[in-house]
Amino acid sequence: MPFSPRFPHGALAPARFFSSDGCCRLCAARGEVWNARRGFLLAAGLAAAAPALAQVDVGEASSLRKLVPAEILEDAARQQYAQLLAQARSQRALAPGGHPQLERLRAIARRLIPFTARWNPRAADWRWEVNLIGSKQINAFCMPGGKIAFYTGILDQLKLSDDEVAMVMGHEMAHALREHARERLAKTQATNLGLRLGAQLLGLGDLGHLAAGLGGQLLTLQFSRSDESDADLVGLELAARAGFDPQAGASLWTKMGNATGERQSGLAFLSTHPSGPARIRELQRNAPRVQGLYEAARSGG
Repeated sequence: MPFSPRFPHGALAPARFFSSDGCCRLCAARGEVWNARRGFLLAAGLAAAAPALAQVDVGEASSLRKLVPAEILEDAARQQYAQLLAQARSQRALAPGGHPQLERLRAIARRLIPFTARWNPRAADWRWEVNLIGSKQINAFCMPGGKIAFYTGILDQLKLSDDEVAMVMGHEMAHALREHARERLAKTQATNLGLRLGAQLLGLGDLGHLAAGLGGQLLTLQFSRSDESDADLVGLELAARAGFDPQAGASLWTKMGNATGERQSGLAFLSTHPSGPARIRELQRNAPRVQGLYEAARSGG
């Protein structure tokens, strides 16, 4: 059946992993899968020439995230991603291999992936996937384990350049690399654990399995503003190392801000990734820090 770029807004429940109070998402039955190890070998020369240390200033990831095993979360994300893509396929909304926009997204991802393991060693073993879903929604996400999805609305309505697409993708990847979902869920589980322990001591119930239902929670997970700022900066650096213009971070969010005033529907991305002068200023302030990485990538050295 032919790919249809339009299916009713909201027909596919979004799984977020891209946000400013917000989130990311998905995993596919058939999408192109990359072994990140091969990507590292192909980009070894460039990676070796780039500074080893991060150029942007972000804090250490919270140790609280260890309350949720990474393997369990990634498995839950993989299952949820497959379900969402199966639903899109049944509605003829999943772009087939060879679709120009899908191939564009995958080409950009192939440039970003070799630089992900410096932020999270587990990323070297992730089976990265990128898929495109036909919807007017202005949205994109990356689930734990490297499961990426874009909606056609974010590409078509905002007329994004490759550099701007790389900023979106880098931001979403950063949420997965920095394990924001794992940390947020761990905080929830820690709260629930305290409540359940109290109930158990009072004879009011069992502790149960803390990992149960993670897949469903991934669909509604909201990231904090701190997570969003973190993802902005890590995504900015990822994109610069891959040879994408860091100035595109500010232009992307300017377009997002303009979209807020022009449209009243299809803005799921903006509901969790608010655009504003402060966000744009922070990206502009940090762009010079990664300019050298961008120039080195563009010069091949």
